[in-house]
Amino acid sequence: MEPTQMIALGANFLFVFALGWYLITNLQWYDYRIERVVLRHHKTWWHVLYFVLPFILYYVLGTYGPFVLVAYIPFLYLWHAKLDKKLVLTWRVKRFLILLLFITVILNTLWTLRSISDTYSVFLPLALAYLASWGVEKFLFLMYKKEAKRKIESMSDLTIICITGSYGKTSMKNFIAQTLSSKFNVYATPRSVNTIGGIIRDVNESLPVNTQVYVCEAGAREFGDIYAITQLLNPQIVVVGKVGPQHLEYFKTVERIKQTKLEIIHSNRLKKAFIHTSVTDVPHEKVTFFGNDIHNLNATLEGTDFDLALNADVHHFHTSVLGGFQTMNMNAAILIAYEMGMSAEEIESAVYHLKSVEHRLERIDSGGKIILDDGYNGNIDGMLEGVRLCSLHTGRKVIVTPGLVESTAELNRELINAINGVFDIAIITGQLNAAQFESELKVNEVVMLADKAQLVKTLGEVTRAGDIILFANDAPNFI
Repeated sequence: MEPTQMIALGANFLFVFALGWYLITNLQWYDYRIERVVLRHHKTWWHVLYFVLPFILYYVLGTYGPFVLVAYIPFLYLWHAKLDKKLVLTWRVKRFLILLLFITVILNTLWTLRSISDTYSVFLPLALAYLASWGVEKFLFLMYKKEAKRKIESMSDLTIICITGSYGKTSMKNFIAQTLSSKFNVYATPRSVNTIGGIIRDVNESLPVNTQVYVCEAGAREFGDIYAITQLLNPQIVVVGKVGPQHLEYFKTVERIKQTKLEIIHSNRLKKAFIHTSVTDVPHEKVTFFGNDIHNLNATLEGTDFDLALNADVHHFHTSVLGGFQTMNMNAAILIAYEMGMSAEEIESAVYHLKSVEHRLERIDSGGKIILDDGYNGNIDGMLEGVRLCSLHTGRKVIVTPGLVESTAELNRELINAINGVFDIAIITGQLNAAQFESELKVNEVVMLADKAQLVKTLGEVTRAGDIILFANDAPNFI
């Protein structure tokens, strides 16, 4: 093999791997769905800059194509280094990269032996690796799904509680799990695991066989997602929380969102469904509506108090959890606990001892500043409540936010108007809503941060002891 051919071969190998790294990174962000990466990416210009343009140059330059790597590899490295949500080397990612390398070696060997071209193929190994990876993952998915169903069916005494909705699924899941844990052996899905693939893996790898109550959440991006989870788990108790204009870019209308969320009631073992009044008012013998039952609500920076009736008797609840909107999630937890035989006194005690869910209006006192970490909350109700709580503070008020993601300009305008009435300083992260915020914000000081890597430095420069700082929502920089 001639030296020039060896250089071309090595360059092709590196180039295909680099493009594959970019591809699988984007696929991981968008649930491994190529149509979402291509059609619904929040920064499609990245595809032009980091994939299409290098790809074209590689072929246009012909025998000089390998020199593209001199610029492309450092360029891609810097892009990846700045990401706040880098590629996680899961087994699925490793399988894709191994397949890509194997297919590239095979194809390059065949082309070398036949002396077909001086410029080796790039598109073909990427396409074949993606298709092969899809086939492998589909096979493994079906195999793991059967394994999960067998495990669930073998746990005959297991009660499964499944939660969906537009807002507050993770908080509701955690409050239900914490409340029931005072009486039952409870296991809940970790973090924000809410896809069928994540739930299957959780059941197979983490669900203890002695669990009495399994609490999980179900998320959706399209029709059938909730139904698939429901048919896997067949939960005895389901919850549909508040539904609103979240993920409109996928469902187009709120009515379609409601229809998708209500797929959760199609469980073969359904005993009780708790449905928020924003979803439907159609009565059913197994349905209990909730959402309008909280009275005498008093939510401050010190905690939350409210009254709720159980079986016609009004009971008072106190919790250190912040946010009046969280009482809706506690409402569901209280109703389920009562349904499962816990006394009102046991429930009151459990609610009193509830802990804030991490990054959801979590209060942190540090350096003379009050920090409200609401980074994992991305709905308008929760963000407005965070703003309201900050208005109770007597010192300066600072908000850090990218605005609402997967939402509308109208809802972002509602958020901006609320910010204008409360905050002294607004730090806007990311580019998704930057133009609207820059034109409509009227606070004393506005800081636009396209690069979140500068956030810590910026906070150190503009904040001081006595301030309250609200981190309202957080979006990775690919959004």
